[in-house]
Amino acid sequence: MNSKGFTERLNERINTLSEGTPFVASDFADITDSQTIRRLLKKQVDNGELERIIPGVFYRPKRSKLLNETVPADPNQVAEAIARSKGWKITASGETALNRLGLSTQIPATWTYITDGPYKNYEINSANLKFKHTTNKNLDGLSPLSRLVVQALSTLGKDRITQDIVMFLTDRFTKEEKINLLRETKRVTEWIRDIIVRICE
Repeated sequence: MNSKGFTERLNERINTLSEGTPFVASDFADITDSQTIRRLLKKQVDNGELERIIPGVFYRPKRSKLLNETVPADPNQVAEAIARSKGWKITASGETALNRLGLSTQIPATWTYITDGPYKNYEINSANLKFKHTTNKNLDGLSPLSRLVVQALSTLGKDRITQDIVMFLTDRFTKEEKINLLRETKRVTEWIRDIIVRICE
């Protein structure tokens, strides 16, 4: 297949993404080699068709009709795109985890994640992404949702978890998600496990 074919396939895939969704070259690894993908993406950035958020992370601009300006990419989606490109496992932690679960409406100035990758910081628009290395035991054996719940509960602390919070999370998860939570969190800290059991009852 010639380079024109690669370009057409790449454009088709990009156009299936919602506007403003971050992506990386490795998301299109089935089309051609990463070097060619990066070259094609750079060309589209140069032509104004795409924007580069940080080196290696791109998106198709989404514009606000009300303000007539480009809407910044969602920091969490950018973090996930970075993790995909690096082959890292990540989980929101601290206030970021609370925001992701709906336990806090405050938008973090710093979006914090634990990762099996290295310590890294990235500046995107007015937000800061912080990746903090952790041991695999905090990530292995848990699905993304289970890791997120454990991190959120740990951030709140045992004494701050009220019955209202338990009920909020009970209503938030499906039956299947609760079954997975119970199955995957048998070895987490005892008080966190007790709260998860209450959530899933």
